[in-house]
Amino acid sequence: MNFSRRNFIKTSGAGLIAAGIPAVASGPAPVNPPASKDLFRLAIAGYTFAKINLNDSLAMMKRVGVNLLGVKDFHLPLNSTKDVIDQTLAKMKSFGVEPYGVGPIYMKSEAAVDQAFAYARLVGVNLVIGVPDVQFLPYVDKKVKEYNFRLAIHNHGPDLTLYSSAEDVWKEIKNLDPRIGFCLDIAHTVRLGLDPISTYIKYRDRIYDFHIWDVDKPEKAGWCVEGGRGIIDFPKFFKTLRNYKYAGTCSLEYGKDMADPLPGIAESTGYFRGVLAGLK
Repeated sequence: MNFSRRNFIKTSGAGLIAAGIPAVASGPAPVNPPASKDLFRLAIAGYTFAKINLNDSLAMMKRVGVNLLGVKDFHLPLNSTKDVIDQTLAKMKSFGVEPYGVGPIYMKSEAAVDQAFAYARLVGVNLVIGVPDVQFLPYVDKKVKEYNFRLAIHNHGPDLTLYSSAEDVWKEIKNLDPRIGFCLDIAHTVRLGLDPISTYIKYRDRIYDFHIWDVDKPEKAGWCVEGGRGIIDFPKFFKTLRNYKYAGTCSLEYGKDMADPLPGIAESTGYFRGVLAGLK
């Protein structure tokens, strides 16, 4: 790591404090993080809460002071009625949380594409994080024009042959509507042995969302660790986003300890905030 955890702790305090959770406390005491000058916003991807019910997920977000959620269908099914969606949105609002996008949604038919866009409209967002089969991309192109929504294709690294890398995404979308772009998963990019920072610079005009998490080694066997414990150079990453005035979301997708993710979420978001606070 180019940015040592020891120096981070010395310069910005414990990660939990930066995340809004006191280091010594008998119960929750959320603290609003200081206003950021960054154009991009920190969020949490719904997959982080795959084994956690919605109430507990929202409570965790409130604990760490993150108020943007990428909504997944296990919390809000794709076939939900408007009443169910409205009730879920009201529950989110009661925790101070709002959706910034929906997905990732896999689309293996035109009907699935229709459903994804209609669902996003009911949720009240204009960003669909999706994984459409390649043969349906022309239909997706029609839908982004019809809805004036953005569709961000999520790359899955060595785990999925469909859209493994950003290059795999680009070769399929480069001639399509510019509202079809990337949700760039930086750790999956690293697991392919690629550099997420140069990838961002290359495709920055079409990147609408990041899934950010740290990884322990640059290969398929590499997997999620708490932010700052792995090999990704987050100071350089965030500095690059600032330099290029990235204005989308950076969504933590924490895939470790999923039955009890709060400590890792708090450490990761605290580390990210500490890095941002320490950048010149």
